[in-house]
Amino acid sequence: MKFDLKDKTALVTGGSRGIGLEIARTLLDEGAKVFICGRKQDGLDSARETLGNPDRLITVPAHVGKPEAVDALFGTIEKETGHLDILINNVGMNLITPGVADLDPGLWQKIIDTNLSGTFLVSRKAAAMMRGKNSGKIVSVTSIAGRKATPGMGIYGIAKAGIEMLTRVLASELAMFNVQVNAVAPAMVRTKFSEPFWSNKELLTHVTSTIPMGRIAEVEDVVRPVLFLASEGSSFITGQTLVVDGGATAV
Repeated sequence: MKFDLKDKTALVTGGSRGIGLEIARTLLDEGAKVFICGRKQDGLDSARETLGNPDRLITVPAHVGKPEAVDALFGTIEKETGHLDILINNVGMNLITPGVADLDPGLWQKIIDTNLSGTFLVSRKAAAMMRGKNSGKIVSVTSIAGRKATPGMGIYGIAKAGIEMLTRVLASELAMFNVQVNAVAPAMVRTKFSEPFWSNKELLTHVTSTIPMGRIAEVEDVVRPVLFLASEGSSFITGQTLVVDGGATAV
């Protein structure tokens, strides 16, 4: 299935590696002009080399949890194109944490800022641009951790649950401007981000035993639903979270 995104402009946060990198690659393949942001310049340089398409790929260093960095990011988009059609909120980070009741507030803030506050800050700026042209797509990559309490992932799960509600709220507020806001919530995905989990054979066996399809997700399992929600194929879908988990939450 092909989705023609020619003449569309997209931003992928956390687009220098993992799921974000493959989303950026797919958007480029479909003809879009793509901005990717990341915190580390060397990661962006590597992504540029990997993705090619120098005429349609722009890399911008930015920490999405910092308002001034987000302002600068959108200043670049405004200068380069003057509009934004698609936002993919992909930035995410997690650290294995103790129970929330025993947690250091600084660690709480770090994870919340990167995952939830960053999604809010970027979506806020994107919404302002999309309202002006009366069209747009916002898609956030969240997680089933936002639906099921998991040991060691408490703050991450809380942040991802917040993104689901942010998705619904923005969808209701932006519908009148023909802006659709949705999310994709995968189970564990085989990326470097989650490698500490899936590289542990005992833990992987346990996780796959809870998934009816008997495996964890591969990156392309997430990229395809994101592409659908970023395309005209989802023009009457908004406020939804598409769960991509091999049936894990169905049982």
